[in-house]
Amino acid sequence: MSIAVIGAIFVDIKGYPHAAYIPGGRNAGKVRYVHGGVSRNVAEDLGNLGLAPQFISLTDYSGSGEDVLSRLREHGVDTSLVRREPDGMGAWLAVFDNNNDVCASISHRPDLMPILTILQEEGNRIFSGADSVLIELDLEQPLVEEIYRLKEKYGTRVYAAVSNINIALERREYLQQTDCFVCNRQEAGILFSRDFESEDPEHLADILAECVKDGNIPAMVVTLGADGAVWADRQGSCGVCPPQQVPVADTTGAGDAFFSGVAAGLTYGKPLPEACAIGTRLASSVICSLENTCPRFLPSEFGLKI
Repeated sequence: MSIAVIGAIFVDIKGYPHAAYIPGGRNAGKVRYVHGGVSRNVAEDLGNLGLAPQFISLTDYSGSGEDVLSRLREHGVDTSLVRREPDGMGAWLAVFDNNNDVCASISHRPDLMPILTILQEEGNRIFSGADSVLIELDLEQPLVEEIYRLKEKYGTRVYAAVSNINIALERREYLQQTDCFVCNRQEAGILFSRDFESEDPEHLADILAECVKDGNIPAMVVTLGADGAVWADRQGSCGVCPPQQVPVADTTGAGDAFFSGVAAGLTYGKPLPEACAIGTRLASSVICSLENTCPRFLPSEFGLKI
């Protein structure tokens, strides 16, 4: 089995207060520099599962860019198709409150258009050799168009997450071609113009099944934070995936790890409920870590046969 990941690399700059966080005040605390970005996180998470994903992305010419690549390679990620560009790497500045939740952030998004050249040069080899390709649906429009053209040509499964739901709203037609789409409760509510916030998981699963069927979306998973996740497919099946109770050190990256686990499970032939359980376990391992990463696993620990 082979998995490819296409998307951006970020460096996350995170601030944590020592005392009670005061909005608008000067808060003494600690600052951490962490490699981030949805797709970079996903590539590393898959590497930690021992699945040796191929990562198609960009970085810059800085020492931080080289550090990112070195770490990915250490985690078993194939970075041979990561190219350097002057504005190839993004940055995310975030401040956390005393519950370890993000209370303010600013993001600098890199210019990802050079990835189109990589896809034009290497896309046939990538998609013909991959069992699945993982993307962010809010990538630049020409990139999304090329990805789904290659998907149709080779029949490669595409699993998608999202960083900016407002951009993804403009890509609704691609959801019908996406083998599984993963987002959070708020994003799902915006996508379907429905109230996803006040519903309990069991009722929310029924609502999602209705939305997925009406939208002709092959499959979809919605994360609910401490309430776990719900899933549905266009055949009418739906259900709830319960959470794992773990101590919270940092919730950043948990959604990316969940997406990684779901996509890995589906790629290796697991039904959607089992894939969601893999995602939950992987996300739980990230939540416990201040380093925004998870420990190394053997694929067999998740029932994945290489």
